[in-house]
Amino acid sequence: MAPSGEPVTPGTGTPSTSSTSAPQGGTAGGSSGGPPGGQGAPDGEPDGTVTAQAVMVTPELPKFRTYAYGKAPLQRLDAYWRDAGPRATPRPAVLILHGGYWMSGDKGGGWKYFARRLTEQGFVVLSANYRLAPKAQWPAQRDDSLSALAFVQKHARLWNADPRRVAVLGSSAGGHLATQLGAFGTGSRQVRGVVALSPPNDPFLAFQDGADPAATLQQIKLRRAVTALVDCVPGTVSGVTGIAADCLKLLDDASTVTHASAGDAPMLLIHGSGDFVPVTQSTVLASALRAAGVQATVKTVQGDLHASQILEDERTFPMIVSWLKSHLKPLGQ
Repeated sequence: MAPSGEPVTPGTGTPSTSSTSAPQGGTAGGSSGGPPGGQGAPDGEPDGTVTAQAVMVTPELPKFRTYAYGKAPLQRLDAYWRDAGPRATPRPAVLILHGGYWMSGDKGGGWKYFARRLTEQGFVVLSANYRLAPKAQWPAQRDDSLSALAFVQKHARLWNADPRRVAVLGSSAGGHLATQLGAFGTGSRQVRGVVALSPPNDPFLAFQDGADPAATLQQIKLRRAVTALVDCVPGTVSGVTGIAADCLKLLDDASTVTHASAGDAPMLLIHGSGDFVPVTQSTVLASALRAAGVQATVKTVQGDLHASQILEDERTFPMIVSWLKSHLKPLGQ
């Protein structure tokens, strides 16, 4: 950050390493030949027993910078990348969009460690904030996501990233924005792929689910968040049953399903089996994409997991990395 507290602009200042939490696990070494409990003889004892202590392996931190992609205070993104030689092949990039019911959340927090893990896999990672509801009404959140993406592609050389190989990964509300980037217009012209964790792809469906007598507190909160996002209450017009035309128009636009068409980006959509954003939010979108000839994969992870919690399943991260690598290969491969 610059002394004034404002994010640095492209091409200025000196990059610094990021401050991320230490990874869990990552031990190396162990004991050999010792009795149960690991109490072997000291090195050099006649019985030849050798002992070793577990060592925490902490990979080198990636470089880290914050940039402004717009004038609003929340129009900021963090970049994570690793040094490469002057002749190194540009690396694929992943743009992360955080969750938070479209009303809260931040690009940092727990995403710092996830971004660091992705850089270890050969990706350049960008994590963006966007304007929040209710202060900013839809489609401000999608507009900001598109602007952040355009900034990444324009300045890709700063991080040795390939502007033609960018995927977007989003969580919860950010997952909804990620699928929007993959389907809005001709999505594949914008991104090469989309990974979305617990995306509420149809906000009106989420609004309806929140009215169910059996709705959870999270579903009720999501219902309220939808009204904050579009700044209207679906189903009422001056106290009369019905849906106002303007409100319906906003909800249609906010539904990724209505944007599904040929030429959209392939998507990997993941939910927890007990997710309060049900997997039907993604199966409906996947069906619409497949009908348009677009690859769409829906996965379910066992448990009451939502959004970034899905990453707690040990199989999720390798699955995401494998999918990203298969869809971000250099053109022609």
